Amino acid sequence: MKQGIGRPVYSGVSIGRIYLYKPNTCDLTRPAEDPKAELEAFHQAKVTAAEQIAELYEKTLREIGEEQAQIIEIQGMMMDDADYVEAVEDMIQNGSSAASAVHETGDAFAAAFAAMDDEYMQARSTDVRDISERLVRILCGGSSVFHMEDPGILVADDLTPSETVQLDKEKVLAFVTRQGSSSSHTAILARILNIPSLVQADIVLDDDIDGRMMAVDGFTGEYYIDPDEETLTRMEDKQHRVEEYRQLLEGYRGKPSVTAAGRKIKLFANIGSPDDVQRVIDGDGEGIGLLRSEFLYLGREDYPTEQELYEAYRKVVEAMDGKTTVIRTLDIGADKKVDYFGLEEEENPALGYRGIRICLTREEVFRPQMRAIYRAAAHGPISVMFPMIISEAEVLRIRAFCEKIKEELKEEGIPYGETELGIMIETPAAAIISDRLAKLVDFFSVGTNDLTQYTLAIDRQNAKLDSFYDAHHPAVLALLEMVARNAHANGIWAGICGELAGDLELTDTFLKMGFDELSVSPSRILELRKKVCESQVG
Repeated sequence: MKQGIGRPVYSGVSIGRIYLYKPNTCDLTRPAEDPKAELEAFHQAKVTAAEQIAELYEKTLREIGEEQAQIIEIQGMMMDDADYVEAVEDMIQNGSSAASAVHETGDAFAAAFAAMDDEYMQARSTDVRDISERLVRILCGGSSVFHMEDPGILVADDLTPSETVQLDKEKVLAFVTRQGSSSSHTAILARILNIPSLVQADIVLDDDIDGRMMAVDGFTGEYYIDPDEETLTRMEDKQHRVEEYRQLLEGYRGKPSVTAAGRKIKLFANIGSPDDVQRVIDGDGEGIGLLRSEFLYLGREDYPTEQELYEAYRKVVEAMDGKTTVIRTLDIGADKKVDYFGLEEEENPALGYRGIRICLTREEVFRPQMRAIYRAAAHGPISVMFPMIISEAEVLRIRAFCEKIKEELKEEGIPYGETELGIMIETPAAAIISDRLAKLVDFFSVGTNDLTQYTLAIDRQNAKLDSFYDAHHPAVLALLEMVARNAHANGIWAGICGELAGDLELTDTFLKMGFDELSVSPSRILELRKKVCESQVG
């Protein structure tokens, strides 16, 4: 038995076969016979890589979330960096093959980033290495997908963002890597998938460990290769206790989300596409608190038609079988790669042309979406909410537009249903005037991710600001309390659909504030319900 330790990033116990991950390799010593041909091959590889990254971005956005998708997006930007491209081209013109030039340039740039004092710039080391490895694989004709025949434990030196998101997530029982950190993409994915994982493990990546039995303790950080009978029994017992806790959570399936003091709250789920509806059902969500519309616009060459939008929304509503679906209208902007929108590059897209600002200025985008939503509402309860609101004037324009849409459908004899109209509270401006906005809408849903970054003036994607970012900041909590208070004072309900909704340390706080609904990842519903049911808040 070999025993070692790493840094746990998600708790749990896994036992299974080791899959040793080693990136594809190719002959980098091949001489370049024709620099012109090598340059052409390099630029063609960049085109292919850009197409792969675009597909990977959309897959990640659908399956994992926007924050992780943006990690993939950064790579496309780095691949087009003028210094990077120039360095590769210079090496090719000096006699290197395209694959060798990309490999050496990637290593040099990655080392330069890793040596910087700035934590954010250090993180770019992984990105530049990832995109360089992708280009090398393309140039060498290799595959970028790692296959696992059966469920097992993935062991690697490190895993890049693009490698992790392409894995068959149904087959990964655990991650164990020699490198990485608690904020690495591997760690983030482990938490999303709810699988035990270790980073910075003191494991030797010899070929002979491939296929051997391994036990991983995500509580203590210990791992065992070829565990002896006593160790295996202990790990199986611990795994059994973890399973018992999961079974305990199953006891909350179908149970009313009511505190011990009698306070009722709705526990909804956030999803990114119609394909996620089954996850809501499996997770025992009481409804959908956030259906993102972006999935309908990504991976296309032109706008979706009204009929396509209608069919997608109807599919969700019918699958929910009478439970409420809250649809967020399109929240796309210059930070997302959707070429057919023709959006210009912006210095600060988080503060730019996005969300409702696009819809209110481009009727050809807004009209088919709202017609589709009203038509889908004929098949079941739908609420619709609008992102990035900052003023009463915007809400009045939205309401007038919606009335116009309903009149059109009525005149055309097309069945439609009524919907609740709500807004997302994502800006401090909306929170501060929530007393006025509450008079114009049926509900509020707080997007805590954006509200926090705008309130604290901190880019939540910037790793070097992690030590300053505080989602529990008193200012953020004060705005949340204000939103709930103003909602109830005006007779409407208020919910939270951002990441904080699933923060168990704040559940009692949100209940005391008076929030009526919390919307989280489907896998978090039962754990959150347990917390609610144990709460003494009345």
